[in-house]
Amino acid sequence: MFSIALGILTYTPRLISLGLQGSLGSMSSHGTLYNHEPATALDVTTWTAGVSTHTAERHKKNLFLQSLYEEQDRSATVDKSGPQREYQDKDIVENLEKGVKFWTDFSKVHYHPQSLYELSGLWMDAWEFDNYGIGRDALSNGLQGEEISERLRFFVEECDRVQGFQFMVDDSGGFSAVASELMENIADEYTNTPVLLYALRAPESYVNLGKRKQTILRSLHDAVSFSRLSSYCNLIVPVGLPSLSTSRASSFFCINDEKLYHCSAVYAAALHSVSLPFRMGSLAPTADLHYVSGGVDVSEVVQILLGQSRRNKVAILDMAMPAPSLTGKEAGERLLGHLHPVTPEIAEDVEDLQAVETMTVHGVLGPGGHEASASEVKDTIHAAYEHATMRPKFCHLSMAHSPLPIPLPFPSIFKNVVGQRGELLENPTAGPPLKGSLDVHSIPMAVRLRSSSAILPYLENRLGYLRRYGVDRGAPGAELVRSWGFGKDELEDFGEDLSKMVIELKPHREVSSDSD
Repeated sequence: MFSIALGILTYTPRLISLGLQGSLGSMSSHGTLYNHEPATALDVTTWTAGVSTHTAERHKKNLFLQSLYEEQDRSATVDKSGPQREYQDKDIVENLEKGVKFWTDFSKVHYHPQSLYELSGLWMDAWEFDNYGIGRDALSNGLQGEEISERLRFFVEECDRVQGFQFMVDDSGGFSAVASELMENIADEYTNTPVLLYALRAPESYVNLGKRKQTILRSLHDAVSFSRLSSYCNLIVPVGLPSLSTSRASSFFCINDEKLYHCSAVYAAALHSVSLPFRMGSLAPTADLHYVSGGVDVSEVVQILLGQSRRNKVAILDMAMPAPSLTGKEAGERLLGHLHPVTPEIAEDVEDLQAVETMTVHGVLGPGGHEASASEVKDTIHAAYEHATMRPKFCHLSMAHSPLPIPLPFPSIFKNVVGQRGELLENPTAGPPLKGSLDVHSIPMAVRLRSSSAILPYLENRLGYLRRYGVDRGAPGAELVRSWGFGKDELEDFGEDLSKMVIELKPHREVSSDSD
């Protein structure tokens, strides 16, 4: 959507972002479009004793944010003369690498005043907001929940057509409960609008503290969180590996798992590419295994992945970053071979005759270094699947020419084999050991969402956690879950729903027939 600020047409994301109070760093919860004066303290006339005031210093803008505001000021000023900034882009890159504390430290877009929301009244640190029970109490008074719903209605009313809702939820702690309550309201108010949910996790959420009590809490949280979230969405995509740095997905970049600045850049790149077809125009379909188009909406992606012969609402996300060039006889096999999962707890090399998938490829290079055409991409992938031992029952392909841009705040994570256009260099030139936005300007990407029985370990783990710690006779976590507001009947319902998901994907499950 767009807004008018200072007489300038400014585009803003149609977004509602929820976080704990103080999680926005130097950015105001009212965004950056309009000058908003902070509320001043009121004089207390009914209190006669002494009053002490404790004021926290405002977070200072880092060099990157300072450069954005300086650039904006220069563009809004007729007189271009004046002192130039004393730092360079390399100083900004170094400052980001060492000093990122909030996601707003590397955000370069404007936000609408209705977009950023801080949950108030939670007097705890972020690390304490770590389980479903705590999150369930966050909106218990109902006032904040209604205010968030009003903001959602504001954005919905600005739409010509609502193709669906995309949720990105850190489901490792209390925000899982906050999201499930909001999603329940959406399910009631927007009955026929699909909901696509990405359940995101940082590597730090997998750290094993070694204490049995903590293990029980986290296991039950995982089971309850997934059960609740999956019941209010049409499709759920778990994203986030215990160690992204040692995974096959990181073949061409090097990151520090402890830096959310690094991990979030990789996962954000994947989610940007996955959602790219929602923002594209359509092309004509082709009548073969691979349905090729430009754009699809959320509803179409959900329908593709839910399939016809079975109902699996949990999808796996694979990514190739960067995607290899389409050169040589085995270009398709090489492209498919570069797709690696960023969904945790999945089985490898599973042959599933009912698997379906939707793939997005954009900015990939063809022979000679030119941008590959839609037909080249389609023919290459089609040929690869024709000769593959494991192939999906159905594959939808979306293709775009534009690669993923690598803007200034992107971290320096690419290995020296990655070239300026994201091409993989056979003979890397001497240079920095890791490259960022100053050396790599764009990246060809390939991502894939697939519905496959490879997700079974993820589902079976959550079913096992629920039974072992919450439902079985003498379960050690029964009292804990009861304190979260769930009775035994509800837990058994969760278990039954999870069991149905598992049975649906079992390769040798019993299938009833009308003749029985």
